[in-house]
Amino acid sequence: MMNNKLFFTLIIFTLYSSFSAFSQNFSVSGKLIDLQKQPIAYANILLLSSQDSTAVKGTTTLDDGSFIIENVSTENYTLKISFVGFKDVLLPIQVINTDLVIQNITLEEAAEALNEVSILAKKPTLKKEVDRLVFSVANTALSEGNMKDVLKSTPSVLILDNSLTVRNAKPTVYINDRKIHLTDAELLQLLEGTPANSIKSIEVITNPSAKYDAESGVVLNIVMTKSLATGYNGTAFANYTQGTYARYNAGISNFYKTDKINVFASYSYTDSKIARVSNERVNFRDNTGVYQRWYSDVDRTTWSQTHTVNTNFDYFINEKNTISFSANLLYLPEFEYITKGHTDVLDPAYNRLYNFDTENDSDDDKYNFGFDLDYDLEFDNGSSLSLNTHFTAYDYHRDQRVQSLYKEVNNNFDYRNLFNTTSDQNTLINTVQADYSLPINETTSFDVGAKASFVNTDSQLNQLNLQGSSFVSDVTNTNAFEYNESVLAAYASFDKSWDKLSLSFGLRVEQTDTEGKSIVTNSTMSQDYFEWFPTANISYQASEKISVYSNYNRSISRPDFQSLNPFKFFLNDNTIVTGNPNLQPAITDHFVIGASLNDSFFVEAYYKDIDANSMELPLQDNVNNLLIYTPTNLAGTREYGFDFVGIFDITDRWNVYAVTSFYNMREEITINNEALEMDRWSNYSVLSNSLTFLEDNSLSANFSLVYVSKNQQGFQTIESLLFSDLVIKKTILNNRGSLALTFSDLFNTQNYTITSRYLNQDNSRNLNQDNRYVKLGFTYKFGNTGLSTNQRTKEREERDRLEKGE
Repeated sequence: MMNNKLFFTLIIFTLYSSFSAFSQNFSVSGKLIDLQKQPIAYANILLLSSQDSTAVKGTTTLDDGSFIIENVSTENYTLKISFVGFKDVLLPIQVINTDLVIQNITLEEAAEALNEVSILAKKPTLKKEVDRLVFSVANTALSEGNMKDVLKSTPSVLILDNSLTVRNAKPTVYINDRKIHLTDAELLQLLEGTPANSIKSIEVITNPSAKYDAESGVVLNIVMTKSLATGYNGTAFANYTQGTYARYNAGISNFYKTDKINVFASYSYTDSKIARVSNERVNFRDNTGVYQRWYSDVDRTTWSQTHTVNTNFDYFINEKNTISFSANLLYLPEFEYITKGHTDVLDPAYNRLYNFDTENDSDDDKYNFGFDLDYDLEFDNGSSLSLNTHFTAYDYHRDQRVQSLYKEVNNNFDYRNLFNTTSDQNTLINTVQADYSLPINETTSFDVGAKASFVNTDSQLNQLNLQGSSFVSDVTNTNAFEYNESVLAAYASFDKSWDKLSLSFGLRVEQTDTEGKSIVTNSTMSQDYFEWFPTANISYQASEKISVYSNYNRSISRPDFQSLNPFKFFLNDNTIVTGNPNLQPAITDHFVIGASLNDSFFVEAYYKDIDANSMELPLQDNVNNLLIYTPTNLAGTREYGFDFVGIFDITDRWNVYAVTSFYNMREEITINNEALEMDRWSNYSVLSNSLTFLEDNSLSANFSLVYVSKNQQGFQTIESLLFSDLVIKKTILNNRGSLALTFSDLFNTQNYTITSRYLNQDNSRNLNQDNRYVKLGFTYKFGNTGLSTNQRTKEREERDRLEKGE
């Protein structure tokens, strides 16, 4: 099937490329100066059609004020010249079988003085649409930073502990509606190294249409501006972070554009050393109560080196046909962590029985290579067809050495336990997708599409235990696991708007077939299910200031591939992390009703019903004194709450974003044939302040506070948290460079405690994850900064399930 789809793609490309039109190539060139005869750099030059004034080509002037527009056909045009602080110029020109050279073009200053240009700067705007919030930032002060800066200022979006969250949920991130896949830390590195001057807006899509994969519960779409300008630009960046240990990353991106091709290539490198300290407690129980108390102090240090390469190539066959190739390459030659722990084993009266020290040394290396081939076709009636084929190769290898030294009650050496493991995972992902969009009229559109994805994963684990002076294979924890998955999907959606009313409806259907096979035990687990995923949105503009809306979305969350792997990974002799090949997908029904005032204040009520929600729970084996972390399906999860969101200006230079959410989480599970229920009301509040200083707005600051009260996740209670961040940024070197200083966890209140206490489960952990740090960053833009790149990292949700999140 894969070969047929790829062959179909190439046939379509060949047929339409044969209709490419040829035109004679001439150029239009000239130079801009002001009344003092000084050159004007970075002015916008547009070549407009004399018939309908549509933009045909464009560029920007160089440092000496010169410009050139190449590959111009013989025709009459209007040359539009614009630059902030000067009056626009509209110059009729005629290209007749020769290059056109225009003598010096003099621009006159506009009525506003140049030193007052900061007053003309636009403010970020927030607009509520039927299924999303649109935060427009083009030509605002925010566009002078990087993508990460913009996201931190976007309503509903938070960056906490190197993770993106949208209203307390993890979003699926897209760039220009193209899904990306990187780990949270790698994604933030990419965003931090990408200039924001090419961002048009950020879309927070809380109810994605049927076009998006059914796993995309919340979508964060970064919309890039499109530029007619040609030329070259680039960005270099470097960041130094000092937490418990130092870590740093640096990178460079390059973009080159002509009338026929767009080429983007970036490289980044990250070297980090991160500490994590935890205090853990487990009470083991029998019918009489607690019979042993285990108290552990654990210190884990992680070293990692990460290389990331992203490249995109677009070839414009003609105005209606484009073929594109993109690749995202991630390579980790080193990911090593050493975990050292000391455990005291006590009796019910807190008298020490014995103790042991454990050292776990794990060394990983892996790569994750993704490739895409796209073909886009636009028809004369305004409709469009997009074809895509995607391939991912993922390879993971781990060497692990675990040693435990036991001491008896008098703290004398008793015995040693030592074992080694090697594990591998190889995954291949193939997808093909077709999307057709038909604008019926200015207020009505129809979309339809189909997608097929195929996943093949091979995993193996070998454990060797020390017996005497030699290592012997442990047959109880040596295995191989094969997993195959196919998902066939199709969708259709319809959008219609009137003066005050907007409606959109969609339906996506997915057929899923999975099979997991344990080679050693020769056991097979399979699933075969067909699901419907409807979406609906309605919005009504009740008055000029008030609008009301409601939406519904049904989505699915499939287990990540590692969670399906049945292997046991020992953190020490008594703490195990294992997978669950019998995990079921979680289905979520999400309802929202809300109202907005002046597009700046929102009130919403929502309800979520999640069937078979998957959580990694710490489950105690009180017979063998084991604590086993295993992904488990809950019987049911219901969440409902009320959100209050506001964004407003205190002054022209002080913008505030505030949200408070009161919600109830109710969870149900069956353990040892006993049904349990837990529920709790919690609060989630955010206060973010954005300020600018100096006449040219070149100095800015953002101070944010996030409070999360005591809450529950998967029958675990998490104590309250307070996040605090301060970012100070200064643009330098004629706005080509910027310095940023970040202070994270100002009040040292991001450590947290997780507790599980029900039935015979009684354990807790207090974690310090090295969240308190100071970071200094520098970014420099070079080349033609008026260009917007074609940067995108297009991946699929199948890749998101390659690894568990940290």
